[in-house]
Amino acid sequence: MATKPTKPNSGRGGVASTGSRMLFEKVKTAKKRKPSSTRWLQRQLNDPYVHEARKLGYRSRAAFKLLELDDRFHILKPGLRVVDLGAAPGGWTQVAVARVGTQGKVVGMDILEYDPVPGAISMQGDFLADDSPDRLKDALGGPADVVVSDMAAPTTGHPPTDHLRIIALVEVALHFALEVLAPGGTFVAKVFQGGTEKTLLDMLKKNFTLVRHAKPPASRKESAETYVVATGFKGVSEDVDTGEDED
Repeated sequence: MATKPTKPNSGRGGVASTGSRMLFEKVKTAKKRKPSSTRWLQRQLNDPYVHEARKLGYRSRAAFKLLELDDRFHILKPGLRVVDLGAAPGGWTQVAVARVGTQGKVVGMDILEYDPVPGAISMQGDFLADDSPDRLKDALGGPADVVVSDMAAPTTGHPPTDHLRIIALVEVALHFALEVLAPGGTFVAKVFQGGTEKTLLDMLKKNFTLVRHAKPPASRKESAETYVVATGFKGVSEDVDTGEDED
């Protein structure tokens, strides 16, 4: 099992530091490399979260997003049962495993194939497929305490369209969470800045005690992503449609 995660040393702004001054590295532009690829490589080389993730053994810098959300909202505790949607490459799963400990349980799923995370049940599958919710429930073997979703649809470059796509994913993840969460449970999902749609927000407020939006420091400033954190699951209201057919 991974050691207890430690977020990068930071000042008030939460910017990671490895303890020594980072030097800016400029990537030489290759003849066959697209300018966008060069910019991405340069950003990776000079991103303190990328360096810290490698140092601590996290599979991606995204691990720090969950670490920072957990430090703020206290989502993960020893012994809890967690479902990680959109798990690849496994950074969030690593954090969950370390923070719930050996008495807890973590089940992750992603449409992409990825290496299993030690201490967790790692599954490949399209969460939107009809059988995926049942596969997750079977692997979990009981109610969940936390459902986290870092799923994101491919971006189109058209903000309104991208917003609608990710909200659709959040809605599907929420319907699943309403089916599996134990009372008092937590739901965390990535959305785009601008918040959630009114119908989704109304459903969250109806079913959870507290609903908040947060952008962790590890989320790049230029990124439109933010996260909705819903805590204190009340149990499914009778008038909430969970997507199941009535008899």
